[in-house]
Amino acid sequence: MAEQPLLVLGKIRTILDAFTLAAPVQTAAQIRQATGLPSSTAHRLLGNLVEHGFLDRDGDAFRIGARMAYWAGPATRARDLVDLLAPQLEALRDATGETACCFRAEQGSRVCIAVAETRHGLKRDMYVGRIQPLHVGSAGRVLLAWDEALLDEVAAGPLPALTDATITDARALREAAAATRAQGYAITIGERVEAASGVSAPVFDAHAQVVGAITVMGPTLRMPLEVCASMVDAVVDAAAGVTASLGGRTPA
Repeated sequence: MAEQPLLVLGKIRTILDAFTLAAPVQTAAQIRQATGLPSSTAHRLLGNLVEHGFLDRDGDAFRIGARMAYWAGPATRARDLVDLLAPQLEALRDATGETACCFRAEQGSRVCIAVAETRHGLKRDMYVGRIQPLHVGSAGRVLLAWDEALLDEVAAGPLPALTDATITDARALREAAAATRAQGYAITIGERVEAASGVSAPVFDAHAQVVGAITVMGPTLRMPLEVCASMVDAVVDAAAGVTASLGGRTPA
């Protein structure tokens, strides 16, 4: 009996998921090991995927086919980052109770491009279009951590102190960015505004370039360090959701 179409699609997806930025070329044996598919099934599906342009083949080496890029172009163009943010930020706001927003780097600063405000009366003011320095706050830390050229540019310039907790030394900023990249998120307290906290995680595009920072922010009275730490999974998951919706990839 022929396989059900949805089951076949699931197997095709497992094959395509075997290709990553770290391993863009896979042999048939590596694909079978990664997917757990029987040899006969893998052989048949790989042949079909090559025939229809999903994969390219060179001997026993397979890679994502050029036709996939042709399809991906209109898909990613039609789904702008800002269009995808509202539901993710609203869900994150509801999950944490605090203001959820997204920043991206613009001309040496960071700008808020979307926000879902907390329902608490006591809150830190944030609005779309607000511009802030990159060397302060968890969102700035995330944007610098995955953009070496931007980090070099910011670290070479003045790092004015906005509070007693602001990092004003270039070497310390680089170390903080490296720590953020290693752990995959940033928590800062009181760097931009005294008694304000933030938790941020990166959003990546299809080229594994950072294009934004998803942030939960609020007064330290409600967001001391231990509460910030408890929000990390929700923030990271929200950023990963936006990355996936963009067709993005996390750097190797």
